[in-house]
Amino acid sequence: MNTRNLSILLLLLAVSFGCKNSEEGHHPDNDRSSLQELKDSVVVKKSVAQLKEELLGNGFEIFDYVDTKTGDTTLMQQYFIAFLKRGPNRSQSKEETDSLQVLHLAHLGRMYEEGYADISGPFGDDGEIRGITIYNVPTLKMADSLAKMDPMVKAGRLVIEIHPWWAAKGFPLR
Repeated sequence: MNTRNLSILLLLLAVSFGCKNSEEGHHPDNDRSSLQELKDSVVVKKSVAQLKEELLGNGFEIFDYVDTKTGDTTLMQQYFIAFLKRGPNRSQSKEETDSLQVLHLAHLGRMYEEGYADISGPFGDDGEIRGITIYNVPTLKMADSLAKMDPMVKAGRLVIEIHPWWAAKGFPLR
């Protein structure tokens, strides 16, 4: 047997044993979980036309804005800003207030997790307006309903004032 044939035989044996060893640890569920991990890691970007169709189909108000400097078209979407203002009932004990604060934060966290709110936060002063939440929902009625579910609002410690607000879709804060 010449050197070339011996090299080919050794290569075939190595590939054969390598495949056998990898198949021993192979399980069909591993393929599915690996495939799911791959799908989860791939971000599928929708076209502007697809995004417009989806938003309009879900009842959102949108319009295009053309930047006169660059000529780029930006998709604008209507959001709703809820101003959380000091409410008429602020006589709760410290324990009640602390409990309401925990429930308030849980409510805001749930709104974010469920995709209804994009951002929430308090103001840094001790003014009449205590904080804001930006709702990513199609109607004022829906934003108002979600905001009024807040335990602080239900207790009267906060009141809500909501305004429509337009922003470029998908632009992050800086």
